[in-house]
Amino acid sequence: MFAGENELKGDPRLPAINKSIRVFPNYPKPGIMFQDITTLLLDHKAFKGTVDIFVERYRDMDISVVAGVEARGFFFGPSIALAIGAKFVPLRKPNKLPGEVISEDYELEYGTDRLEMHVGAVNPGERSVVIDDFVATGGTLSAAKRLLERVGAEVVECACVVGLPEPEEDRRRLDDTPLYILVGPTLDERCF
Repeated sequence: MFAGENELKGDPRLPAINKSIRVFPNYPKPGIMFQDITTLLLDHKAFKGTVDIFVERYRDMDISVVAGVEARGFFFGPSIALAIGAKFVPLRKPNKLPGEVISEDYELEYGTDRLEMHVGAVNPGERSVVIDDFVATGGTLSAAKRLLERVGAEVVECACVVGLPEPEEDRRRLDDTPLYILVGPTLDERCF
């Protein structure tokens, strides 16, 4: 679900967020339109608006875990977690966490990867939300969801700053877990 289609229709923060994102065509490979959210981080109003929208959405949903997907989910997840009184759990790429971890493999639109999480970071029954910067096929979010569910967490929702319109097969990857997206991809003259 795109935020602007429902409760945030007409919210001035959404166009500001979208405007702050730049696009690099054919990166990291031909055919990919890379949505670079680092420019959003440089715009304090757009960055604050992004975090505030997520906080407004999750503050009354009894969320105890905000899980951020490496690396750009780390930009938003800790601020959201602090604001709603939840813990932040980083979901890292392979061999980045010391100690005992559990892992989940997944496919990307241009390769394969793995997410890892510390054993004991999330307890059974904890209500969680997964945060990332971008969703295309849902493969990364699906792996994050499976990782959390393997330890008994309830994944209430997955959320991203930018997302492609969801084909039905991508929605099925999340097994009916809601997907909340702030803005669609930027595909205009602001390409670099």
